[in-house]
Parts: sequence; structure tokens; C-alpha cells
Amino acid sequence: MKRIGTLFGLLLLGACMASAQDSASSTSSSSTDNTAAQTTTTTTTTTSNDNTAKADQSDDAVKEQRKNAAIRDENNAAAKKQQAKDSGTKEGEDGANARARLDSASKDLNQLLAAPDNGIPEEVFGNAKCVAVVPSLVKGGFIFGAEHGRGVASCRLPNGGWSAPAFFVATGGSWGAQIGAEGVDLVMLIMNQNGMNQLLDSKFKIGGSASASAGPIGRQAAADTNWKMNSEVLTYSRARGLFAGATLNGTAIKEDDDSTRAYYGRTVGFRPVLTGQVKDPASHNAFTTTLKRSHAEVNAAAH
Repeated sequence: MKRIGTLFGLLLLGACMASAQDSASSTSSSSTDNTAAQTTTTTTTTTSNDNTAKADQSDDAVKEQRKNAAIRDENNAAAKKQQAKDSGTKEGEDGANARARLDSASKDLNQLLAAPDNGIPEEVFGNAKCVAVVPSLVKGGFIFGAEHGRGVASCRLPNGGWSAPAFFVATGGSWGAQIGAEGVDLVMLIMNQNGMNQLLDSKFKIGGSASASAGPIGRQAAADTNWKMNSEVLTYSRARGLFAGATLNGTAIKEDDDSTRAYYGRTVGFRPVLTGQVKDPASHNAFTTTLKRSHAEVNAAAH
């Protein structure tokens, strides 16, 4: 009996030791799992931070590229304006000036998109049906005021591309207490089909046949959806390097026949050009190239 009791005690002791080992193993496994979970969380957070940092770096790189492109466009425009002065014929002068206008318009687009915090919101730009730029609109007067400038426009095509450039003249007048003169860069974003139809007619008045309003400025301003519903044309002007919403009611837009003939070699209408029916003789011109690249960048950032 004693032997049996001793054997039973040994068996009981072995069972207790086995249970203790299982418990220790379970505790160790749980600890390992918790550590792994913590490591995973840390890795996920680090990855998220890394992605945000990379996105910021990418955005900064795009801004820097746009600033550099603006400098290049400005230099190219200056060189072509000099070519216009040196030209011995009116046709040569008109052609060089038309090409210089494309570079200057590209410069304005690159500059305004390089500073989205105090420039035209990228969301607004991304929704535009057409973009029209007057690189230098001269405004001035004494009691009676006047404004005049030559610009270029392009519209989005059904295939997602942009049309060849259409050259136009912007003129307007005003009355009131005013004196002096200034030159401003003007950007017009045509936001819907009705505004686009008005532009295609090549003879319309801002604030008359086409309703217009000063466009929103800055990244946060894009959150206000009024610009999506209320205006066919959003207008911006820039003086001393800063863009601001502009009210240009009364400014008339009509085709620039001289520049059109100089660039295309013949007279072509606004509608055929802006609807993609006319081939661009300089398909890699600075203006439409910048439109295509910038629109692609804005769409990529939105997704």
C-alpha cells in the first residue's frame, strides 16, 4: 500500500508540473503576441507618417518645378519679344509676339499653381472647362477708365486633352473717380457649358452675356461650393506677384485676327480652334503643354 501511495503521489506531482509548464508556455505566447501587435501598430503608424512625409515632399517638388518652369517661360517670352522687335516685317512681328504670348500665359499658370495657399485653388482649376489668360492687361484712365490686353485661351476636349490656342483681344471701359495706370495679369476660368458656349462665339461681354464673379483664393476657399453653382466665369487678376479675385464686368472678348493669322498662317474662327477642329502648328507650345501637365498633376493629387 505504501508503494501504491508513493506511486500515486509521484503521478500527481508530475501532472502538476506539466500544468505549470503549459501555463508558462501560454503566458509566454500571449506576451509574444502582444509584442507582435505592438510592433505591427508601430510599423503601421510609421508607414502612415512616411507616406504623409513623402506626399509633402512630392507636393513641394511639384511646386518647385512649376516655379522653375515660370522662370523659363518668362525668359523665353522675353527672347521672342526681342525677335518681334528685330523682325523686318509685320507678319514676322505678329508671329513672334503671338508665340511670346503663349510663353507669358504659361508663366502665369505656373506661378499661380506654384502657390496654392494664396493662389487659385487647384480644385477650381481642375474643374474649369476653358482657361483664358491675358498676360498683361493695361488698366488706366482719368475720370473715364479703359482696359486693353491681348490674351490666349484653350478648352478641354471630349478626349480629355486641350484644344489649340485661340488668340483674343480684351477691352473694356469704366467711369468714376480714378487716375493712373497699371498692368495686371488676368486669368479667366470658364466653369460650365454655357460659359464655354459664350466663349466659343468669340464675341461676348463679361457680366453681360456671360455671368462672372471674382474667383475664390486659397486652398480653404475651394471648400465653399458657391463657385460651382453661381458663375459661368471666375476671374482673377495679379499685380505685384499676388493673385486676387477680380470683377471685370463690361470687359469684352473678341478674336485677335492678326495674331491668329500670324500663328496659323490663315484666318480661323474661335469655335473650330477651341473645339479641336484646327491642328496646332506648334503642338508643344508652352501654354497648352502647361495646361495638360498641370491638369494631370491636379487630378493625380485629388486621387
